[in-house]
Amino acid sequence: MAEIMGLVLPFFGMILIGYLAAKITRQPAAALGWLNTFIIFIALPALFFKLVSKTPVEQLTRVDFILANVSATYLVFGLIFAVGILLRRATTAEATMQGLAAAYGNIGFMGPGLALLAFGEPAAVPVALVFCFENMLHFMVAPALMSFSGGDRRPTAAIVRDVVRRIVTHPFILSTAVGFVAAFLHFEAPAPMQRLIDYLAQAAAPCALFAMGVTLALRPLKRVPAEIGYIVPAKLLLLPLTMYLLLGAAGNFDPVWVYTAVLLAALPTATNVFVIGAQYGVWPERASATILITTVLSVATVTILLYAIKSGLLPGDPFP
Repeated sequence: MAEIMGLVLPFFGMILIGYLAAKITRQPAAALGWLNTFIIFIALPALFFKLVSKTPVEQLTRVDFILANVSATYLVFGLIFAVGILLRRATTAEATMQGLAAAYGNIGFMGPGLALLAFGEPAAVPVALVFCFENMLHFMVAPALMSFSGGDRRPTAAIVRDVVRRIVTHPFILSTAVGFVAAFLHFEAPAPMQRLIDYLAQAAAPCALFAMGVTLALRPLKRVPAEIGYIVPAKLLLLPLTMYLLLGAAGNFDPVWVYTAVLLAALPTATNVFVIGAQYGVWPERASATILITTVLSVATVTILLYAIKSGLLPGDPFP
């Protein structure tokens, strides 16, 4: 257990430091802008490129892993969407936000750092594949359903163009794509460039976690929405369980790939869910509350998951 605490406490500790720093210094939200720019456009892309470019090409084309992963994610999304519509009488836009809150984890800011800390560099490729393909689907599903609900009144062609633009220009996806090309060509960066990439990649996790803590502090919990009662268990418990079982049923994957996907599925709701809610004027306060509550509770659930993995209680293949 000491090993697990040694992994989890520094990781969540960085979030706590960011949270406390924001509460103590009371800087405006705009002060976070340049740090977010560094994280999103420089540090995390450098990390994704570094990890993917050194990976054998055959590992980067595991379509079976990609399909199993996104299927698990959208099974949970569909379930919570249906619960929102049928039980809570939510609109399509509100049900979409509930589904995203249960299925869109913080795989960008938290995923790479924690997975690499827990499982080492073998976790790099599944992290990159999960991030790229899940985000591409989220970028498509959110505007499509918002348009269907009437929350986005732009012409369909404009929505499609916006979705394509967001996918092909996203720094994480671009850097992963360049890493694919580098791996295919067996490209090796010159030593000075490689040192710069390494330096930037090392800064990615601590900066991202600090920024996440600041962001949580700037969005205080105003009220606990009733939907939390089913969204939080779906996000922190049902999604990782579904991911584990579906990957086991889909194929014979390396245990590190299974554990990495399950760990990413167990992460709290992504801050992007609040961004989407604010963009469409749907559910922003409740999205913010969901992010805060799942983040706090994930300290316990992620710790328990890592203990189950490291102790051997959770086998790499659920159907040996």
